[in-house]
Amino acid sequence: MAPKSSTASLSILFFFSAPFLLFQPPSSMADPLPADSGATSPVNERAISAVDVTKGRKLLQTAGAALPFPPLQVSANGRPCVMFQARKLALRYERRKQVDLTERAFSPRKSVDTSQSLCRHDMATLVMTFGDVDDLRGLSIRMHLSNTFYESSGQWWFSVDSVSLLYNSSQEAVFNASEVYAPSSSSYHCSHVSSLERHSALLRPGSDRARRWTLTFTDFQIQAFNVTSGGFSPASDCAAFLTPAILMGLVTSLILLLVLAYAMHLLVHLNRIENERERKAHARYLYDHEQLERCCAENADDKEAS
Repeated sequence: MAPKSSTASLSILFFFSAPFLLFQPPSSMADPLPADSGATSPVNERAISAVDVTKGRKLLQTAGAALPFPPLQVSANGRPCVMFQARKLALRYERRKQVDLTERAFSPRKSVDTSQSLCRHDMATLVMTFGDVDDLRGLSIRMHLSNTFYESSGQWWFSVDSVSLLYNSSQEAVFNASEVYAPSSSSYHCSHVSSLERHSALLRPGSDRARRWTLTFTDFQIQAFNVTSGGFSPASDCAAFLTPAILMGLVTSLILLLVLAYAMHLLVHLNRIENERERKAHARYLYDHEQLERCCAENADDKEAS
């Protein structure tokens, strides 16, 4: 009986642990670049240099991002106050054709009017006035930023509080920004700052009029209140560590650990049953042996008596 139980135990252990042999994390399934290729992304030549642990964000070191236009700068008292850049700036009203404002906003040949922008030590407003664009009259985009000191972290943090679209002289669509913040010593970067749900909707409509609009910044990067050089400081990126792929890997690993724990429990239970059987078989053997010796002794006594 013992060899059969051992074989069954090994079979169960192999069955429940086989997924571990086949499972690989999602990150290891991607084809690696050749070692001698020296390939880097033409869009984002960034390398992870540190981690903002408290906020779960990556801190990226910008190394000359290959964007089509240079960043837009706003100065106050001869010093740069706000630096802003995006690969694409687009908006759409309901189902009408999308309006691309990228070239109007960042091209040196068609510089946007930022003269109405305002900068102070605790707040700033970036105003980009485009004038008449298609059937929109007097179109402008305003970003409202604030600078706040938090004692818990011991440093200043800037945030984009809202983004407003002003058009046709008196109409305004306001979007409230969420999770668009970074330490004042850093810049903020995100692949998409948009009102669309498929891009995480960091811009939420703050009025009924804003619900008719979609606004999207692609490869968005901004720095305010502490612009000390001609380029962006290392960026606090909006991409968190718990991406869907990593989260699925963690959940799968947890399930496999539970399966393995259950398999180990079965092994312990089978070993306990096997030990109990051996104990009973040994006790039965001793009992039968004792009965046989007693019977032989009685037979010998009977022969001697006769």
